[in-house]
Amino acid sequence: MPDKRDADQPIRGQRRCKGFRRVSHGLFLQEREDLTPDQEFWRDLHAWLDVLPDGARFTHVTGARLRGWALPKLPEQAPVFAAVEGDPARPRRPGLICSRLRRTAATDARRHGLPVDSAEEILLRCARDLGHIDLVILVVSALRAGDIDKTAMALVLGSRRPGVIALRAAWGEASMELESPGEVVLYLFHRAIDVPVAPQVTLCDDRGIVLGRADLHIIGTKNVHEYDGAVHRDKAQHRKDLRRERGWAGSDYVRRGYTLDDLLNHPMTVMHEIDRALGRPHDHRRYERWCAQVENSLYSEVGRERVMNRWHRAMGVTDWSRTP
Repeated sequence: MPDKRDADQPIRGQRRCKGFRRVSHGLFLQEREDLTPDQEFWRDLHAWLDVLPDGARFTHVTGARLRGWALPKLPEQAPVFAAVEGDPARPRRPGLICSRLRRTAATDARRHGLPVDSAEEILLRCARDLGHIDLVILVVSALRAGDIDKTAMALVLGSRRPGVIALRAAWGEASMELESPGEVVLYLFHRAIDVPVAPQVTLCDDRGIVLGRADLHIIGTKNVHEYDGAVHRDKAQHRKDLRRERGWAGSDYVRRGYTLDDLLNHPMTVMHEIDRALGRPHDHRRYERWCAQVENSLYSEVGRERVMNRWHRAMGVTDWSRTP
């Protein structure tokens, strides 16, 4: 039986035989069926190091995934992002975007044996491409992972580098209390339509007995809004949710659950429901504000196409499909 360590060694050249998978032009790996998606991803990055200059580090959404952060809805064909120090010859090929590192202090951070950029630099590079919703998801995840150096982040946010304005806005709205990308989207939706909310609030009845924690509590009301993602369809989680809701029986709290489809595809309906519950008039400008954020994010087809076009240009990929 072949050694698995040998199977993980990248192969350079024009080899295109059965049993090998193409990572990029002239870069192949032997196929393996015993790996998880994350393990296959790490294996690909080890192969990419074979064509990157010495001292290269992974950054942008590649670095974010390598650090284990929760990600927004990335396009299926998102490239690998790397950065190099100094001014070496940077490889330019489909599937890879390589930029220059710019920092005052070096970092030797590694994840899964792979060199990775600092959290602050990763976020700044993401801020140059991604929308507000995407950025807040990444900032929240970085905070929850404990990867943010507050001093280093203050230096980045105080600079005039590209992407800083967008990163400042995301940093200002990020909260460590938000536990998932879905909760972030729900939170930002309420912010966009001017509904003040507090995340992950412990609810108590009139006797002070704890009823449970809520994703979002509308401040000044008894309304509780929660994100009902795929995890809530799990049998064990569903039973837990039902027990919790029975515990709320007889209290003044009113729970409403929302899915990603509600927030992205039917925001007008959701906003009207909330307006009626709060007894306030509708304001179409709130709806337009939210739609603009969604359209500029990876959660919309327009946003994904915009980002992929930008990345294709950076990779030097020419699309001839629309050429007459």
